[in-house]
Amino acid sequence: MDDIREVSDAQLVTMIARYNEVALAETYRRHGGAVFGLARRVLNGAAEAEDVTQEVFLRLWNQPERFDATRGNLRSWLLTQSHARAVETIRSLTARRQREINDAHKAARGAYDMQHEAWDVVLAEDVKKALGELPPEERRAIELAYFEGYTYIKVAEILNEPEGTVKSRIRNGMRRMRATLVESGIEGADR
Repeated sequence: MDDIREVSDAQLVTMIARYNEVALAETYRRHGGAVFGLARRVLNGAAEAEDVTQEVFLRLWNQPERFDATRGNLRSWLLTQSHARAVETIRSLTARRQREINDAHKAARGAYDMQHEAWDVVLAEDVKKALGELPPEERRAIELAYFEGYTYIKVAEILNEPEGTVKSRIRNGMRRMRATLVESGIEGADR
């Protein structure tokens, strides 16, 4: 062929299938602007549109047999490819942004959880200190009831004390602990 500009689009695709780079360059010269323009309108950005345009022509180079001249002209096929790839890019970017938002939320919750855990450790130390300041009989009754999960009746059996006495020790011990925690500046301890 003397002049590539006189070759039909269908002939160009046949030449591209034979790895003719000149045919690909001519196809790009004829249709590259339209492919880029459509991608740019869909994506609203030149950089992404350039990527889509490159992918469309690379796909034509690698899979020229996908174009069927009996179903339409080459420009329509290239524009369909451009539109589909641009929409796929938007979906991919949207999904990535959503993942980044989700990751940021997880990180924020993780930071909150770490702060919450640190507060729990500080609070546990204050509770341990307040518990340690109680008389031994009140401390033991509270430990059995609250930290070991025994009922008042079972605590009374373990301590070999009347149930009423155990309840009074627990109530008095809790009152003393609350006062100690309030003095330590623990918010909500007075409730």
